[in-house]
Amino acid sequence: MEKFTFIQNIQDWSDQYPWLEMLTSLSILILFALLANFIAKQIVVRGIRQLISKLKFAHSEILSEHSVIRRIANIVPAIIIINGILTVPHLSVKVITVIQMLSQAFIFLTIALAISECLSIFNLFYQNTPKSRNKPIKGYLQLVKLIIYIVCGLLILGTFLKKDVFSLLAGFGAMAAVLMLVFQNTILSVVASVQISSYDMVRIGDWIEMPSLNADGDVIDMSLHTITVQNFDKTFTTIPTNKLVTDTFKNWRGMKQLGARRIKRSIFIDQNSVHFLSAQEQKKLNAFLLLNTYLDEKQSELKEFNQQFLNDATFNQRRLTNIGTFRAYVTAYLKQHSGISQTQTVMVRQMQPTSEGLPLEIYAFANTTIWGDYEMIQSDIFDHLMAILPEFGLKIYQAPSGSDLQAIFQQNHIVNHD
Repeated sequence: MEKFTFIQNIQDWSDQYPWLEMLTSLSILILFALLANFIAKQIVVRGIRQLISKLKFAHSEILSEHSVIRRIANIVPAIIIINGILTVPHLSVKVITVIQMLSQAFIFLTIALAISECLSIFNLFYQNTPKSRNKPIKGYLQLVKLIIYIVCGLLILGTFLKKDVFSLLAGFGAMAAVLMLVFQNTILSVVASVQISSYDMVRIGDWIEMPSLNADGDVIDMSLHTITVQNFDKTFTTIPTNKLVTDTFKNWRGMKQLGARRIKRSIFIDQNSVHFLSAQEQKKLNAFLLLNTYLDEKQSELKEFNQQFLNDATFNQRRLTNIGTFRAYVTAYLKQHSGISQTQTVMVRQMQPTSEGLPLEIYAFANTTIWGDYEMIQSDIFDHLMAILPEFGLKIYQAPSGSDLQAIFQQNHIVNHD
């Protein structure tokens, strides 16, 4: 009986201080919510994560980086607060309503973030598959995330305004033009992403060149709004996704798939050094193994042809030229070179003469796409050609430098002095 009297006395005393009863009830509710959160995260979440880690398809690094279950566990204390706040005495209806709204908004936000984490995990799993290089889905997943966040925002707004989502959407119908203006970049990016994916225009790992935006390097990331290119100088260029549809760019993927890279470079010959080959020069060039067959066949062909012009002047007869013989030598040299792909075009041609000389262009394909090896093959070829050019009586055109002009001036000065 005394025990009940003691409890009644405590209750009568607490009735004199309603704020103390309210704080005590709030403290108990918060402690209970924290305890439920602790149990959910430390026991339930850990148990589920250990269970998932035993599955064959699970990647521990990905799951540790994105913990969806831990994020969902945050809903537990929010649910306890929504229902438990009603038991706290001496709280006004407005305060109870605000706390419930905030808790409900927190639940919506947590669910949206959890779904976003799930999409990120799905993208990471997808990137580990070979198919992801040709068909990246990061842009589409970002679009889904954007829609989820918009729906979450509408749900939170509807919670505070005490309206359902459909009523809010009906009210936003008049603002459609404004929304399209705000999200015009997103809409353009979505359309561009669909076109890029459908036509297989760009993949991660492609080497693209876009001079208008100073982009020249490998594509390392493709998202909804931007495509990131790592240039060869190790800088990064961020390209809006829709620019790849509206602007011109070059994709070098075909070169990598072919396994060969084109060499298209000219040697500028001094036109004053072009002449017919004398018998002595032909004899000297006949010592070149690469020219044996060419010279023999050409001499036989010319001899047969010139028999028709024995009674004509000498200048009517066809004769070997040093530039033509050099062109035949370069062709034979390229066709036996180990660094040149023999399954692709191998051609040596004369271009239109210019004031800078006669361009002799080498058009061939190196049998590698590795940058360093390609440059080495190209340099070795032109090192040899420029070194052997004087053997044909040819000279490389070079604009006179300061030392050339100085030598001419000194020579004229000596002549005038004599």
